[in-house]
Amino acid sequence: MSQPPSVVPASGDRRRHAAPAHLTFFHGPMDCGKSTLALQVDHNQSRQGRQGLRLTQGDRSRSPRISSRVGLSREAVEVDAGTDVRLLVRDRWAGGHRVDYVVVDEAQFLTDRQVEQLAELVDESHVDVYAFGLTTDFRAQLFPGTRRLFELADTVQRIQVEVLCWCGAPGLLNARVVDGAMVRVGETVVVADTVPSGSVDDTRYQVLCRRHHVRGQLGPTPTGPGQLALSGQQLADDEVSVR
Repeated sequence: MSQPPSVVPASGDRRRHAAPAHLTFFHGPMDCGKSTLALQVDHNQSRQGRQGLRLTQGDRSRSPRISSRVGLSREAVEVDAGTDVRLLVRDRWAGGHRVDYVVVDEAQFLTDRQVEQLAELVDESHVDVYAFGLTTDFRAQLFPGTRRLFELADTVQRIQVEVLCWCGAPGLLNARVVDGAMVRVGETVVVADTVPSGSVDDTRYQVLCRRHHVRGQLGPTPTGPGQLALSGQQLADDEVSVR
């Protein structure tokens, strides 16, 4: 790792006390409430007089904000693959604003290097980092940012808000749905919500259990969940065999 910017001082009371900072990663599938929790953590920290920096990338609002499906929203700094997060903190300090903690939403989109920069902020500048991101992409594979956070974070927590598949089983995996059908190929990053957008080329995401993600099944068959749909010819053949 390269040397962090030397002008970033230790944050808050940690300039006088040796309490260590931490890198904490919260993860889960879509609809698990990660953005809501990110805003709650930011609120709790600021209530104690701590000053923070909110970062996001590809928020559902398509604007530099951290927004939740329950209606909560706050402005944030939009980052991209070329952003050095250490420089963002340094610039805040240079502008006279202390940074005691950083909240990062959509952390699955971070590059490996950006995750390493967050770890440097924790270790060298005593800035607490709270990262929130999806566990896997639409192919049921770890996002690169998620994988690196698993490797480097001091604490990794799965968000406990239960998300259900349409069948009632725990929803674990994110399916990408294009024009009503689940797809398994395409760009890793396609920003969309869990509800149809109404556009001609409609793309959305749906949380499924492992079984129905493997099957690509977005809802129950006419015969009901877990049952095989038989054709008319199959039913006729079965009737003959019974006789």
